Amino acid sequence: MAPPLSGLLETCLYVDDMDRAKDFYIRLFGLSPLFEEDRITVFRLEDGTVLILFLRGGTLEPVEIPGQGTIPPHDGHGALHFALAIPDGAVGQWREHMERLGIAIESEVAWSKGRGHSLYFRDPDGHCGELASRALWARS
Repeated sequence: MAPPLSGLLETCLYVDDMDRAKDFYIRLFGLSPLFEEDRITVFRLEDGTVLILFLRGGTLEPVEIPGQGTIPPHDGHGALHFALAIPDGAVGQWREHMERLGIAIESEVAWSKGRGHSLYFRDPDGHCGELASRALWARS
């Protein structure tokens, strides 16, 4: 039997233009970066998890942290999908917010069995973002 998990800690996206991606997420979510440098920007979400933007190709070499260890190389390509939870009943507020910002909603899904809604959009790197009611994955 596996030891217990306590949740998802990070969601990572790989971007071609850090300034463009950072500005998009600052505008959309109203967050200030927790940490930023040329190859990485980190945003803390309200639940304590983080959204990390990595410059595509910027993490292909191991990163040695003296006296602490090594972060293995990683990277990603293609249009990735990520979903961020929004409070139940907030989909209308998010729809209006995105319209004000000129961010197109690619699709909207009203899930069966009253499981809430999802709004899908694309970021400047083509990643498929989803803002989903927390009830979407609620336990039955």
